[in-house]
Amino acid sequence: MLLSRNLRLVAVAVVSEPMPREIHSAEEFTALLPRAVEVRVKRLTDVVKVKLRTPQVLYTFKCDPATADRLLSGLKVPIVNL
Repeated sequence: MLLSRNLRLVAVAVVSEPMPREIHSAEEFTALLPRAVEVRVKRLTDVVKVKLRTPQVLYTFKCDPATADRLLSGLKVPIVNL
């Protein structure tokens, strides 16, 4: 009985952690920028993944390279290239 209680507590702790959220538009991305702590950029062959870290949640945004360059130009937040 003690073992099952411990397992139940562990399962609740894992579920309660926040999951990353995906952004689907450039407007949402620019609206979240004032709350950002850091921006991470991962460039693939035909798509760029931009990850916006806020104090509580990690937001991800997939776009083409031209849109990513436009969004990232002039940011005051630290940018980390992955």
